[in-house]
This record gives sequence, structure tokens and C-alpha cells, in this order.
Amino acid sequence: MPLTHPPRHRPRSLSVVLLLLTAMALALGPTPSSAAEHNWWDPTARPTPEAQINVTGEPFKGTDAQGNVRGFVDAHDHIMSNEGFGGRLICGKPFSEQGVADALKDCPEHYPDGTSAVFDMITKGGDGKHDPVGWPTFKDWPAHDSLTHQMNYYAGIERAWRAGQRVLVNDLVTNGLICSVYFFKDRGCNEMDAIRLEARKTYDMQAFIDRMYGGPGKGWFRIVTDSAQARQVIEQGKLAVVLGVETSEPFGCKQVLNVPRCSKKDIDRGLDELYKLGVRSMFLCHKFDNALCGVRFDSGALGTAINVGQFLSTGTFWKTETCRGPQHDNPIGNAAAPEAQKRLPAGKSAPTYSSDPQCNSRGLTDLGAYAVRGMMERHMMLELDHMSVKAADQAFDILESASYPGAISSHSWMDAGWTERLYKLGGFAAYYMSDSAGFSAEAKAKDALRAKYHVGLGYGTDMNGMGGWPAPRGANAPSPVKYPFRSTDGGSLIDKQVTGERTWDFNTDGAAHYGMVPDWIEDIRNVGGQGVVDDLFSGAESYLRTWGNTEKYTPSQNLALGAAASASSTEWWNPFESFAPGRAVDGDIGTRWASEWKDDQWLRIDLGSSKLVGRVTLDWQEAYAKSYRVELSDDGTTWMTAWSTTAGSGGLDTARFSPTQARYVRVHGLERGTRWGYSLREVGVYSG
Repeated sequence: MPLTHPPRHRPRSLSVVLLLLTAMALALGPTPSSAAEHNWWDPTARPTPEAQINVTGEPFKGTDAQGNVRGFVDAHDHIMSNEGFGGRLICGKPFSEQGVADALKDCPEHYPDGTSAVFDMITKGGDGKHDPVGWPTFKDWPAHDSLTHQMNYYAGIERAWRAGQRVLVNDLVTNGLICSVYFFKDRGCNEMDAIRLEARKTYDMQAFIDRMYGGPGKGWFRIVTDSAQARQVIEQGKLAVVLGVETSEPFGCKQVLNVPRCSKKDIDRGLDELYKLGVRSMFLCHKFDNALCGVRFDSGALGTAINVGQFLSTGTFWKTETCRGPQHDNPIGNAAAPEAQKRLPAGKSAPTYSSDPQCNSRGLTDLGAYAVRGMMERHMMLELDHMSVKAADQAFDILESASYPGAISSHSWMDAGWTERLYKLGGFAAYYMSDSAGFSAEAKAKDALRAKYHVGLGYGTDMNGMGGWPAPRGANAPSPVKYPFRSTDGGSLIDKQVTGERTWDFNTDGAAHYGMVPDWIEDIRNVGGQGVVDDLFSGAESYLRTWGNTEKYTPSQNLALGAAASASSTEWWNPFESFAPGRAVDGDIGTRWASEWKDDQWLRIDLGSSKLVGRVTLDWQEAYAKSYRVELSDDGTTWMTAWSTTAGSGGLDTARFSPTQARYVRVHGLERGTRWGYSLREVGVYSG
């Protein structure tokens, strides 16, 4: 459909004059604002040439009447991904001292007509051809369906901030295998090196924006490292930027032929380094199975391509099993991906998979569990998206056993059936930036849950993340975005965004770059209703509550640690290893109590005196109870059932019940889940 206001095309002679003037401006550097009176939200100088913001009005400050911050949260973005993947996969930079003409340049190999834009061809389809020219025409990019061109130019992020966004999570991202197989690169493929560089560049971008506003600390783009600092920034009307990590081999933790290439020391060293860089949330696995966890599959041809990548990186293809519960991984499908499959060694082919619900057989490894607990010790937030359902389930078990709130699902890659489990912990959820109708439907499906837990909602734009974004609905579609429109708080007027000769209209361009986020939110208001937008506008507060509670987390005292323990029986067959009852309360998950191979068996713990008991955690070894009770007693003779299940599945269980005074706690196995007896690595007893 035609643009409502088509761009004006200058004659060639005028373009030459413009280029000459641009060159002079670049030589002279940033130019001061011509405004007679300076507004705090306007820079005193910008590089030239530059994109426009096209938002008027003062950004809102402060909190609401209840003391809550207001504003939107993007829980998943990749500002600096152009620095990952070998440096040539994403074309263009998010900022430049020389302005937009320098920052938004296509990759050299895309000239003269995009014929060599190999990754664009693979991901977008077609022959990859496009006009590589950026400033001032931007004829073919950025675009909602182009995955190789910079979408996070700082002026677009500024526009989103001006329109009400108050939190942005910048996930530092790369993939060593994609880097290694891609034809074009200008640096090495070590993932941690890329993460370090992207972190530094984010701080450089903060300094760049600060200079436009008069010096350190004066810009609107503020990297924050704790929730109190984030609240302070938002109350000043600025944007709080949180650093996260999404990479396939964090700390070098890849696995080759199922053998891990990292150790616990590597994990501790890596977590300490990331924390020092300012990282406060991260994924433990992404796209490929690694030494920490199995991944949630991709589907279709992309899934096949990634499975090929998995093989090239690890020596193994995804291995599946019939899903054990209602939660499922994404279906792999058996679609062909010819270009990717050509890279397999002679005689190797991607496997086909059963069409029934198949889940990754790989869950959270022992090293992965160690990494989860390491993040908890550092008060970091764990991203659950991209984990296989088996790994996510096990991660939930660990978080729940400790009542740890730092859990995030940031872009619709966690099974939606676990949303309440997330909210019960105190975690936060955001949905992928899909089309307005789809996003609104996804949001409305969980309206009751958000109301029950009094939480807001976030979005994950995932821009520069190679996922694809909302396409234009068309100028004649029902309830189009009408320009100009008011921001959600009502204080700003938002018009079409202009970059050089290009005027962007969400109705005909879709979510082509980050500056279209406010337009997308307005489209959601038109399509999904004000209620969805209201939930989004309370997202920043909910995200900061999760973060703040994570920072304040203090582990509860384990009343069972070192307590006297007895049991109905003890496995005796191994003369070199003790399976005595006390092994289940010694604080060492490398030891365990094991019973004889009979159903009706129990383990009793004496707390020494009557204490308040409200939570019991059970870390089952391979031999687990299918049916069992947690029983309490004050005298060791008369027992009451505090909690029970007939659907035990092993792993780490948490039994919660109304806090009750008791001296003795008994785990009473009624029916075994295996042919062996009952075996517990550790039992924890807590007040609540």
C-alpha cells in the first residue's frame, strides 16, 4: 500500500549538494541545538546527519500515587549483536560519533546489490538482493523481515524511551558456531570475548549519549546494576538499562560427544566476571545443547538447520523422548534445510523424529544445577527461555526448593503452562514482540493469572536477534495507527518517525526498527484494547520487584542439617559406601540414604526440639518414591500427615504446607517409583 505521506525524492544535483554539506558537517563535528530554551530531555548537541525522534512533550518522571514506577519494559533486546558472530552478521552500528550516515552502513559484501548477502538470503528467502544504500534513502532496510540489518540505532531507542519505555534489558549475544561457518568475519569466534566486547560497547554508548547531554551521568541511557539504582533512574524520567547474557557456550561450557568442556571452577570464574561487568541476568543454554542444559527446540527448516549446527558444534544431534507431562518442547518437524545440510560430513544426515509430542531428553546437568545455584549465590536472575522443558522443570525445582524469586521468561520461549509456577516464585514474564493481534491474545490468555499475582507484563523485542518482527497490517486494515497519537501517560505526542528521506509508518512498514516500538504499542491499543497496554505500562514495576526481591533473598536455615536421623531400613550391599540415614542430612549431595528394596519405608529426622516447620525439600537419587507422605510429630509416636503425593517423579521435590510446630519430620515412602528402594541425597527442613 502507498505511504500516507510518501518520501520526497531530491534531484541528483541537490543530493550532491546535500552530500557536500554533510561532509562539511562531519568535519565540524556535532552541532549545537538551535532551541533558544533547552529542555532536559533534548540533547545540547547531536552528531550530524541524524535521524529524527518525532516525539514532543516532556517524558514523565516520578512514581504513581502508590509509589510504583510507571512505564514499559523490554525484557529482551540485543543492542550490540553487530559485535557478535564474527562482527559481520548484523550490518550497521547502534551509534556513531559521525551520526546515522556512518552508523547505518550496510556490510561491504552486500554491495552493490545484495547478491552476497548470504545470511539475508538464508533467513529471508529469495536471492538476498536489496539496495545496500542507507542514508538518506533507506529504501530496503531496516525492515521487519530483514534479520541482518541494525534495528537498534540509538535514536530509535530514544524514541521508545520518550514514548514511555523505562527498562531495557540488553542481552549480550553471540554464537561461536555461526561465527565459524559464516563466510564473512573480521574477528575471532570466542563467545566470551564477544560478550566482553559487547558489554564495553554498551558502556561506550552510554558515554556517547552522555556527551550529547553535557557530560557523564547526564544522558537518558543509564546502565544500572541494582534495582534501587534502576528505580532512581526511572523516577528521574530516564531509561534503566540492564545487562544480560544469551549465548550458547557460557564460560566455555560446551559439550562434545556428551563430554563437558568446562568445570565448576570455570563456572565460578565466569559468573564472577560477568557480575563484575554488570550482568544481572542470563541464559544457561541457547540453541545448542551444552554442558549445562538441553535446549528447547526450534521448528521447521530453521530447526533442522540448528540441529545441523548442534551436530557440527557438539558431535551429536538432538535426542528426543516422549514428553512426560503436559509441557512440551517446540516440535522439531522434519523440514529440509538444504544449505545447512550440505555442511554435514559425507554419510551423515539429520535425523527424522516422531510426530507425537517429543521433548529433549537432555535436562539440567549437574554442572547446570551448580550454575543455577551459583547464580542464586550472586543474586542473579535466571532466564528460563530456551531451556528444554526437562531442564526448565529441574531449574524450577531448584528455585522452588529455596523459594528463590529470580526467574525470568523474557520472550515466549518457556511453555506457557508454567506461567503460574513462575509467578508463584515471584518471577517475571514478557512475551515476544509478535503482531498486535497475536500478542494481545497471548496477553489476554493470562489476564486472570496476572490479576491473581498482581503483576504487570513485559515485551521482548529481540531486535537484532534474528527472529522476525510484526509485518505491516496495511493502511486500509481495521483500526490502523493514526498519527500523531498520544503516549500512554498522555504527556507526549508521537508522530511518524523520519530518517533522512524515509518516513516510517507502522501501518505500511510494520516493526522495521526499534523506533517503531511506540507505534506497535499504539497498534496493540487499537487491536487488543487499552487493558493490554495498561498491563504493559505496569511492567517496569513488576520487573523491578522481581529484581529487588532477588537482591534481598536470604537462604532459610535448614533445620535438618546435621540433625539425628534414623530409618526403617538401610541398604547394605555395598561394603565400601555407607547409605546410613545421617547421609541425607549431612549437607553433601554426593552422599545419600538408601532403604531396602521394599515399598513401606521411612526416614525420620529429629530436630532436637519443637520447631516451626512449613517446607520440606527432598533431593531424590535415581531411586525415588512415586507415593509418599511428609509426616510431623512432637513425640515421635503420634504422626500427622502434613503433605502427600501419589505422583512423585523423582528429582528435587518441595513440600509446602501450613507452618506447624514439630520436633520430628518423617518422609514415609508408600510406593516405589523404581524396582529399587528409596534413596535421598538430601532432605531440607525449613520454617516456611
